[in-house]
Amino acid sequence: MEIGAKLIVLLLAAAPVSELRGAIPYGILVAKLSLAEVFILAILGNLLPVIPLFFGIEFILKGLNHFRWTKKFGLWIVETTKRRTTIIEYYEAIGLALFVAIPLPITGAWTGIIAASLFKIKFRYALLAVIVGVLIAGIVVTGLTLSGSELFHLLYKK
Repeated sequence: MEIGAKLIVLLLAAAPVSELRGAIPYGILVAKLSLAEVFILAILGNLLPVIPLFFGIEFILKGLNHFRWTKKFGLWIVETTKRRTTIIEYYEAIGLALFVAIPLPITGAWTGIIAASLFKIKFRYALLAVIVGVLIAGIVVTGLTLSGSELFHLLYKK
């Protein structure tokens, strides 16, 4: 079970919707893995798609634009990313790190790296900013998970 749970943490962190926000609470609260294991697996999992996505997003978007039924989705990705990432457009790499560090929906490594590619931020700066942002987000989500768990246990202790 433990190897399966570790794989789930890694995959949840790599997935575009859950990322760290889903992986860390799952690993700590559901799978009952050690804090160090969860943190490392979640960080690694969240960083797994970063390089392929940075270099592949333009290819993916061009592919989506070739078909009438997927073109709307490609446009939605671009427009949603640009609308949500004005901090990145203005502050570039520093804004990217801050954007990725905020553990809210439609923020994180996936949206951040797509924005970095769309705004033509150099790869080395984008990668460093996303790593810093993911580490900060990991600390924040871990802290919130632990404090929320403690609060839950205090309120509902029987």
